[in-house]
Amino acid sequence: MPRARENSELVRIYIGIGTNVDRRYHIKRGLHGLNRKFRNVRRSPIYENKAVGFTGDNFYNFVVGCDTHMGLKRVISVLRQIENENGRDRSQPRFSNRNLDLDLLLYGDLVLDTGSLQLPRPDIEQYAYVLCPLADIAGELRHPVSGKTYAEMWSEFNQPDQELWPAKIGLL
Repeated sequence: MPRARENSELVRIYIGIGTNVDRRYHIKRGLHGLNRKFRNVRRSPIYENKAVGFTGDNFYNFVVGCDTHMGLKRVISVLRQIENENGRDRSQPRFSNRNLDLDLLLYGDLVLDTGSLQLPRPDIEQYAYVLCPLADIAGELRHPVSGKTYAEMWSEFNQPDQELWPAKIGLL
């Protein structure tokens, strides 16, 4: 994976977070892990949606934006470590129950496709549970490929089968 940034440069990153196993507990643990490793962590509202691609319990999904001096490889390593601390089982199929799923959506305005990693993450344009919370906290930012703002992308999103509603979990 190419080195995307020097560690001396502060980069704003956005991370998609999802869980459908002991959801409140894993959200709190995931946020705690992110706050330990990154600066200025800001989260979107939390949404609930049905499982996609398999039959399972509903997910809680949201997006956080945070700042880091870490290079891309280190960010990915930290996210994997936080997932592992929360019992992530990587032997499961892509679409399956998740204790905690942390997906790097954006690393600054980096555009990258290594085959195993794409930035910006294609999920932004494919899934309501990613785009809606991203538009909530970064609506004015522009997608580095399409040039559209995330707010514009959300207003144009037309996937009526992807239901999404505010989660009723109270304050965290």
